[in-house]
Amino acid sequence: MDFIHPLANEYAQKYSNATPEYLKSIYEETLANHPHAHLQSSWTQGGFLSLISKIVQPHFILEIGSFTGFSALCLAEGLLPNGELHTIELREEDAQKAKLAFSASPKNNQISMHVGDAKEIIPTLSKKWDLVFIDADKTSYIDYYQLVLPALNDNGLIIVDNVLFHGEVLEDSIQGKSAKAIQAFNEYVLQDQKTEQVMITLRDGLTLIRKK
Repeated sequence: MDFIHPLANEYAQKYSNATPEYLKSIYEETLANHPHAHLQSSWTQGGFLSLISKIVQPHFILEIGSFTGFSALCLAEGLLPNGELHTIELREEDAQKAKLAFSASPKNNQISMHVGDAKEIIPTLSKKWDLVFIDADKTSYIDYYQLVLPALNDNGLIIVDNVLFHGEVLEDSIQGKSAKAIQAFNEYVLQDQKTEQVMITLRDGLTLIRKK
């Protein structure tokens, strides 16, 4: 769901070209046919993820919340030739759609899909992450952050989606458990002396976090 003014989003998309063009059909398939298509990263956000990944040149990427695979494939653009992307999806149906999308990618052999509860799966992945993308159930954001931060490389980067939560966090009285969870996460990270962060108003809000 786009929180920023639609005309601004359209303008930004017009003047952005970092999203891999081969993903257009996968992206549009989800928009046209998935009942929860709003959960997919926007086309411009995909380009942002791709560009950041190319800058970081990660060896190991972790994605929490695969959905139908678009964001993972954007993140995979910057993988080193011997790199790995591990993505976790709770819903089996979406995981299967993502696997199908991965099969059409030149990075397919570098992507591992994990199906199940991310809080149980993350501790089993003994990697030092260079890039982490968190975009799953909002009530678990603090848990995910606590799990991945110790395994983040010194120069690693965490990107967190939906930190504006459709503008609900801007209300004087925040309603709804997900909006309250996002507000709690935003406050938690701000107070964490081990990291520094910047929130940007792309789509529904992204926060970039690195260790000090």
